[in-house]
Amino acid sequence: MTAWKEQFKTYAQQLLDEAKVPGAAIAFARNGELLYEGTFGFRDREQHLPLSLDTVFGIASITKSFTCVAIMQLHEAGKLSVHDPVVKHLPEFRAGDYELTARMTIHHFMTHTPGIAPMPYLDGAMRRSMENDPAVIGTKAEEELKTVPYLDTYEEVMEAIAGFKEKPLSEPGGAFSYNNDAYGLLGAIVERVSNQTYEDYVATHILQPLGMDRTVFSVDELADKDDVTILYTNKKIDDENQIIAAPIWHDAPAMRAAGFLKSTVNDLLTYLEVFRLGATGDPTPILSADSVRQMLTPFARVDGHRSYGYGLMVSSGFPDGLLVEHGGSLKGISSHIFSIPDQGITGVILVNLDGVSVRELVLGFLNSYFARLAGAPLYDYDPYELADEELSLYEGHYSSQEWVSASIVKSEGKLVLEVDGLSYPLIPVQKDSFVFKKRDAIPWIEFFRDEDGQVVRMSYGLRQLTRESAKLQS
Repeated sequence: MTAWKEQFKTYAQQLLDEAKVPGAAIAFARNGELLYEGTFGFRDREQHLPLSLDTVFGIASITKSFTCVAIMQLHEAGKLSVHDPVVKHLPEFRAGDYELTARMTIHHFMTHTPGIAPMPYLDGAMRRSMENDPAVIGTKAEEELKTVPYLDTYEEVMEAIAGFKEKPLSEPGGAFSYNNDAYGLLGAIVERVSNQTYEDYVATHILQPLGMDRTVFSVDELADKDDVTILYTNKKIDDENQIIAAPIWHDAPAMRAAGFLKSTVNDLLTYLEVFRLGATGDPTPILSADSVRQMLTPFARVDGHRSYGYGLMVSSGFPDGLLVEHGGSLKGISSHIFSIPDQGITGVILVNLDGVSVRELVLGFLNSYFARLAGAPLYDYDPYELADEELSLYEGHYSSQEWVSASIVKSEGKLVLEVDGLSYPLIPVQKDSFVFKKRDAIPWIEFFRDEDGQVVRMSYGLRQLTRESAKLQS
């Protein structure tokens, strides 16, 4: 085995062992030819059943890129424009006042920039599958579920959004904040424009033409149901965190466009060829090169390194060339796909446990392949000094209605992020921008100010959280 493969395998095994991952399937390719394939652990830990590159895993939010392919196909066919107002296709949709709603376009939904604050309605759409799940019963999530209505149809989701009282983040196009609810409604647009169900449209126009015959919305659709992973999750039992088998798949019929496909490493490598080829101007079986390039356009700033295109993250300044990627996370699912089209590289990482830092494995591979240390940082930051009184401006508690909260406190002359019972010192890198170290990952946090210059929100986990004092004022 070549040195880079040995380095990556050692790095991956250590990360997966630390996370107590039951099973993972990983592969990287160059110009469509396998560079590396590896399976770790089992698809069924209890029965020691092996994994393969054809084992079916959940892929969660990687589904969003499929939704955007569908929209781009309909755009190419002249059945819609990405710049259509959402209300042209969903006339009953409301988010805020009518004039604000009328300015929201399909493009804003695809780029997470409609300006709507984070909403709790994905859980409402998943509620029926979650409330009977032993992995949920007795947890904080079970209590949170009781606060959201059952949302079984697109119409019920739109009704819930119309009643959402949180102040908008911005005008449409003015603020990036990850929005599963908007993506769910892209599925409704696909249905109304194509006269097919969203699931049937994706199957007939994307999966079948690409030969992705092990990619489905329900594992019951698979002819071979044997090579499907069991899901695993962390649950506190007798005050101790344990990784338990949690085989019930969470589903959200009204938000499948946001993240409910299941797939395999081999199928996703096939899918990634669409973006590798299209990015360099070559034709693809399902989408024109122009449409692929549009999907890979950095429309919305996510942080200092990444932007969002259509259903995909793009990093224009990545050391090895444009990095195209997306991750996914739901119960029992940690997933990531990526491509560096200029290098001909594609890759897939699928894990049957939630909460695993799979993007670190992507970076560990790229570092290893390009002769860097596996855990090496990819970016340098110039020193950026802030006076003590400036640090105080950021202190406070920040939260969203999507069950996320974090605190910023000052300690020994530095800012510290406190989240999920853990603390991370923040390093200032630009005005209102900080990074912190979490294992080998270096997440980026930004703060946002109102017209008076007061800090009112912060970004964390791709969402914008509102400062408690700002909520009281609004």
